Amino acid sequence: MADARRPLVAANWKMHKTREESRRFWDAFSARLTPESTDRVEVVLCPPYPSLPVLAEAGLEERGVFLGAQNVHDAPRGAFTGEVSVPMLQDVGCRFVIVGHSERRIHFGESDDMIARKVRAVLEGGMTPILCVGESLEQREAGRAEAVVIGQLEAALAGLDAAGVSRTVVAYEPVWAIGTGRSADPGDAGRTGALLRRYVAERYGEEAAARVRILYGGSVNPDNFGAFLAEPEVDGALVGTASLDPETFAALVEEAARREIRAGRGGGDIR
Repeated sequence: MADARRPLVAANWKMHKTREESRRFWDAFSARLTPESTDRVEVVLCPPYPSLPVLAEAGLEERGVFLGAQNVHDAPRGAFTGEVSVPMLQDVGCRFVIVGHSERRIHFGESDDMIARKVRAVLEGGMTPILCVGESLEQREAGRAEAVVIGQLEAALAGLDAAGVSRTVVAYEPVWAIGTGRSADPGDAGRTGALLRRYVAERYGEEAAARVRILYGGSVNPDNFGAFLAEPEVDGALVGTASLDPETFAALVEEAARREIRAGRGGGDIR
């Protein structure tokens, strides 16, 4: 794995945790975090908007952890009540933004075109989009899973050049596995990752394909994470429920770091 394919483990807290709960999470999580882990794994916390400044002030980046947002508007400013812009997220210290999560697509009617505009805005703002793609159970049972995820990827990357695609993180999150306790088979996740990477290679070149990171998301936990990481096309995880507990999330980060050590991409021990 090249340096650009450094494993990434991102926490999506969704609509959980007050500011005080976020502080307590960070205190407990950072106590478990080791420099050896963050040297090998990129760790991102994506809390609700009110907790972004709380975590920014807690000094995440001093410990090698980065701040991310769960959503963004594509316009830099304007009469968009309830929305938050790229400059606002930059101002609070965000480095990553989740874009196109299935819950945004389903509950808030986000279209492929809207998601593409958000991806471009995040990249233009110098941040990294974590682009979510994934099929519903109905689409999967109809044999349309591959067509759906490739269609979502194609639409979201429309208009980007190879450099922009290389900077984008793609999270494969089958809708039927999100928050249900039912995860995809690691082999299926690996095959979907290979499908997505092959699409990038065909459209944007082998170098872009080699650099883009592909995550799995959907009921990831310490018991199954190792099997997902064993898939060569899976570069980490976008974690929902399991990221709400500091010890559980720390265990996922440590597992990713151990994999890097076993693969010979660094030395040292993870406690």
